[in-house]
Amino acid sequence: MEIQNSQVEDLSTLGGTDCSNQTLSNQNPELALSELDFTLADVVKTIPSECFQKNPRKAWTAALISFLLIVLGYCGMVILPWYWLPLLWIWTGIALTGFFMLGHDCGHYTFAKKAWVNDLAGHLFMTPVFYPFYNWRIQHNCHHAHTNKLGGEGWNQLQDISNGKADPYWHPFRVELYENLPPMTRWIYQRLKGGFWWLLTILGWWYQITIDASKLSKKDRSKVKLSIAISLTFAGILLPTLVLTTGVWGLIKFWLAPWLMFHFWFGTITLLHHTSPETIWKKNTEWNAVQAQLLGTIQCNYPRWFEFFCHDINYHIPHHISAAIPFYNLRMAHQSIQQNWKPFVREVNFSWSLIKGIISQCHLYNVTEERYQSIKEVQQQLSVKQ
Repeated sequence: MEIQNSQVEDLSTLGGTDCSNQTLSNQNPELALSELDFTLADVVKTIPSECFQKNPRKAWTAALISFLLIVLGYCGMVILPWYWLPLLWIWTGIALTGFFMLGHDCGHYTFAKKAWVNDLAGHLFMTPVFYPFYNWRIQHNCHHAHTNKLGGEGWNQLQDISNGKADPYWHPFRVELYENLPPMTRWIYQRLKGGFWWLLTILGWWYQITIDASKLSKKDRSKVKLSIAISLTFAGILLPTLVLTTGVWGLIKFWLAPWLMFHFWFGTITLLHHTSPETIWKKNTEWNAVQAQLLGTIQCNYPRWFEFFCHDINYHIPHHISAAIPFYNLRMAHQSIQQNWKPFVREVNFSWSLIKGIISQCHLYNVTEERYQSIKEVQQQLSVKQ
């Protein structure tokens, strides 16, 4: 994966003309974006300056809260009867997701004021789920630089995704690419875009833990190798120790089940950030930053307790407008964006029916019609052609 750090711009420094007071009366947000001449920087200018201020007390308090929530979950697994386990696995998986989200802020250098503290804390927050911090940071920055960028035609789409020229997260295959896949690969793709969507995060983790450092820029290689070494060393100590002290059941009870639950919630959260039947993916030559970050990012409203566990990560539009906003200021920034750019703000409420709708429709992307298509619809079209 050949990604240079220079590819990832600080979106908050992009230039533009202040147009926040223009009348945004268009009923079609996509049309409005094409008609108005403004940039991502114009949106950033409307966000209060205090949203960008770091507060170490809030950051480390959140870290302590996440740590205690995780400890509480594991204590429950030890003390409470077996029939509490499903609930405790859900609890601990969500708590681990929140811990990981603090590492997410470290990856953007918004958790602490010093870069080395962010690097150290990022490893601490991500190592419990075996994520190599620096590897994840590189790929995640690529996501921010190319949000909802589809990639080239046919097999070039896969090359663009792997080479950091398209969005690596939740990308739908082009219809023509899917049509040329072998039958078994189609079958696997259909499951991963359907009921097993959350397994894609495990594949992403595996890719990051086994990444070929030789394909990275020279200055990144040592950091990537260090992150992999830390993750594998932790796993090499923890997993055998669990088996020796608690047996195979202990491995499942204390590690595998919470780890899978973490991936379930991590996958669900990130899926809903950028996926809906209305989401537009653009070809590389037509991609526009403000269209992708403002309209291509979705605000999903979860119960307040869930946001408490996950540190407001689902206030995601301001995070994509500027990754320089710390997590504890995302609510304030979102209110500002709602006030100034409401026609372009897309909000949904979390529900299982919402997920069901996405995983039943948002499989492939028809570039000509600029819309998602389900695999069932494409297969029906193929049958007609044959």
